[in-house]
Amino acid sequence: MATSKAKSKLAAILGVAALSLSLTGCGGSDNADNGTAKGGSDGPTYIYLTNDPIGVNKFLESGKIGVEKAAEKHGGTAKVYEGNSDQTSIRQNMDQAIAENPDYIVTITYSYTDVAFEYAERYPDQKFIHIDDCPAGPYPSNMYCAVFREHEAAYLLGYEAGLLTKSNRVGSVGAVDIPFIHRYTDAYAAGAKAANPAVSDQQLFIGGDSPFSDPARAKEQASALVAQGVDHIFAVASGSNGGIFEATGSGGVTGYGVDVNQCPLTPGGVGDGTLKLMDSLIPQLIDKIDAGQAESFSSFGLAEGGMDLVSLAPGAAESQCTVMDHPDVVAKLAEIKQKIIDGEITPPDATGKFN
Repeated sequence: MATSKAKSKLAAILGVAALSLSLTGCGGSDNADNGTAKGGSDGPTYIYLTNDPIGVNKFLESGKIGVEKAAEKHGGTAKVYEGNSDQTSIRQNMDQAIAENPDYIVTITYSYTDVAFEYAERYPDQKFIHIDDCPAGPYPSNMYCAVFREHEAAYLLGYEAGLLTKSNRVGSVGAVDIPFIHRYTDAYAAGAKAANPAVSDQQLFIGGDSPFSDPARAKEQASALVAQGVDHIFAVASGSNGGIFEATGSGGVTGYGVDVNQCPLTPGGVGDGTLKLMDSLIPQLIDKIDAGQAESFSSFGLAEGGMDLVSLAPGAAESQCTVMDHPDVVAKLAEIKQKIIDGEITPPDATGKFN
């Protein structure tokens, strides 16, 4: 039975008090913002929890921007609690967020999935938004889960690589060897082979304790692909991508980024990238929830504007992506994108959630 928000959160507040000596600021020892808020003081409150320090991770940063946009639009306050992917850090930050009694708690990616749904059931009067990894329903009525159809944009990117490769060898460096990452890497390979049946694909993974923020290890893996003749490499490792791009940009090797425009990171070495538009999805989803129009589960792909390629998005001409030197390829990508939207092409999804 649901209790009032104040009563249902008393245990969490007491628990957080016991942890206070070991925490720095409001968001734990890894919270770079130290619980500082952005926005107004009388409107709704939003807390964004990350599974890694934001640092150079542009995907996590785009989520932060999205939460701050929602706060600004509604005259509210946004806070960010940065953490690590270990469950101790995740639970500490979740407990702290619950104790703050915000209007929304926004969590992200697979590291938070189990905890987010557990807490949604435990605190039925608290609204939760979980993005990037949704389990099978049904969901608690206070939980809204959204995913991106990353495989659609990854397929497009692979198609691009298949058109441009000179060695007929493409590859990917992923953070970890799990279905979620294969949603990118396998779709990329499928797109490349659809464009060029002669293409072969190789995939390597970073692994270790910090796969999303280990550029040195990422560079090693990318360099191994280059040594085997791979000339188009998809970087699927967030904060580790910079290391991958250090291995591209010379000898005719091209890298591809994810989530945001990463072409400026290595001018001349990054051909294009997928866009995951977290900064626009989060405020849109919050507006729908506030209006009572949101479904418990939603997905965002090319058709909804949740995913795209840098080369097909506004500002592409200034993107510094090398594919812009190939207008015929960009035109073909626009054609394939529309076929995906129209259902004529169904890119493979390694997680099995969409096909």
